[in-house]
Amino acid sequence: MKNNNPDFRSFLSLLENERELVRAKRDVSAEYEIAGVAAKLDGKQAVLFEKVRGSRIAVACNVSGTARRFYLAIAGAKPAQAADIKMAIHSRITEALGKLSEPAKAQGGALFEKNSSKNLQDLPIVTHFEKDAGPFITSSIVFAKDQEKGNQNSSTHRLLRLDERHMAIRMVEGRHLHKCFTYARDHGQDLKVAITIGVHPAVSIAAAYQAAYGVDEMQIANSLLDGRLTLSKAGYSQLYVPSHAEIVLEGRILKDRTQEEWMVEMLRTYDFKRKQPVFELEKIMFRDNAIYHDILPGYAEHRLLMGIPVEAKMFDYIKNVVPTTQAVHLTDGGSNWLAAVIQIKKRLEGEPKNALLAAFAAHPSLKMATVVDDDIDPTNPVAVEYAITTRCQADRGFMIIPNAKGSSLDPSSDQANLLTTKVGIDATATFLKAKERFEIARIPGEEKIKLADYL
Repeated sequence: MKNNNPDFRSFLSLLENERELVRAKRDVSAEYEIAGVAAKLDGKQAVLFEKVRGSRIAVACNVSGTARRFYLAIAGAKPAQAADIKMAIHSRITEALGKLSEPAKAQGGALFEKNSSKNLQDLPIVTHFEKDAGPFITSSIVFAKDQEKGNQNSSTHRLLRLDERHMAIRMVEGRHLHKCFTYARDHGQDLKVAITIGVHPAVSIAAAYQAAYGVDEMQIANSLLDGRLTLSKAGYSQLYVPSHAEIVLEGRILKDRTQEEWMVEMLRTYDFKRKQPVFELEKIMFRDNAIYHDILPGYAEHRLLMGIPVEAKMFDYIKNVVPTTQAVHLTDGGSNWLAAVIQIKKRLEGEPKNALLAAFAAHPSLKMATVVDDDIDPTNPVAVEYAITTRCQADRGFMIIPNAKGSSLDPSSDQANLLTTKVGIDATATFLKAKERFEIARIPGEEKIKLADYL
């Protein structure tokens, strides 16, 4: 069942029809209460808060908070098993990357131009956790012009509201928006940006994909939406943003101002304090009956939006090195970021180690990776632990890589210098013993038996 109207609210309608969304009708506060309800529904349903105190704008949470909803956003069908959903998502993203196309560009009349404001307090920006630096916009996609290459860049960034016109913007050094910003700053300029809130999840998925520098992520989004994405030019920044966006902010990232901020990250721990650039608002535009999208940091929607596009990237990268790679799974225990399980159909000794090296190269934040055989379900932690304990000897199967570049999010690492120790585990059965020694016993016909016929 494909969604023929690629915007945020039509996707919410699709979820409601699929019984994947509930409505909260009582008044709620944007300070902790929205986050608390969303946490209770984590991994379950999306939720639409229709009445938020102090705001005319509704709030939606947990929108892409399960693999099934993630898949509905980009393909609209439901495979039978959870592992099949992941593989179908990876295949769909790979297919989209193979046929990039320019989105259509509308000439004025975007729905987000209907209403305007110059006050960030008009938005129902959520405060999520007790030690937060303040209320954060968590679903925002930032559009900027790459002045070196001349194209647009879009990427996901969180913003801390400081006052009515200013927000601190989290940028990872070396990533694409940071390159755009430093180029402008080094030339004595502020960086004009447009920021969207409330777009079709396929756009969010594209923005989260770690595309090569110079690739316009909206081409990926357009491909995921089967060529149905339309962009409109925002007046102040002259940048093209999705015409269907619920809310658009325009302004500039100031070249000479920073603000200390800290936030809860994917590991659900507080990141260390950092000085970040400051965004200054020029104008907010929003649709009639606008819906604000909030992503609860460290919970399922945040982890899936960041992790699944990286899984797809890792799968393609590893498969180029080990062609019999069957699946790549970033685990829940690793916050869908730091730990992976790779399933291969092993042909040669040494292939698992090649797969491990490829995984660490494809996803530099990865801290631990395990390779298993094709009879082990990579999404089942019990099955993976079984493989480690029955098919691996630590002196031969463990690969320790000290002082490697890692994730700044891991509180056990050297966060200042981005150094960590990585662990790779070959949990595949050795060819030096008979295959039968590792065969998992089965009962013929068990899968056809229905207990209701007997009990």
